[in-house]
Amino acid sequence: MSQMKLILTQEVTGLGSSGDTVEVKGGYGRNYLLPRGLAIQATRGAQKQVESLRRARAARDVRSQEEATALAGQLSGLTVRVPARAGAGGRLFGRVTTADVAAAVTAAGGPALDRRRIELPSSIKTTGEHTVTVRVHPEVTTRLAIEVVPG
Repeated sequence: MSQMKLILTQEVTGLGSSGDTVEVKGGYGRNYLLPRGLAIQATRGAQKQVESLRRARAARDVRSQEEATALAGQLSGLTVRVPARAGAGGRLFGRVTTADVAAAVTAAGGPALDRRRIELPSSIKTTGEHTVTVRVHPEVTTRLAIEVVPG
């Protein structure tokens, strides 16, 4: 199995953030990361590009960490209701997904969240109160109380 060395151009969950040099299996790099523009081949010229990416990221992180803290404060004050189809006894038909939670936060007047930054404790299959974690920033996470209601 061949490994390939790539430089990430965007954050990839579970792998790294922009500017990181990673070693991945050949198929994953060729078939997923490179075609989607998430990474570039690690060459000498690309290494210089990485330095500028890292500098830009460092400047952006300081700003965005302050914004992330403010965003976390906004989220903690929200009451989020997630409507879901439910049967007798409060059991859901299907389950609540991260996309459902993101849509409910926006509907409740909160900020638009990326569903990939929302972490569910386990699959939510009943109505009632549940707590989800939102990674607003690599160093800032917040807990969000949601109420799953029949709808």
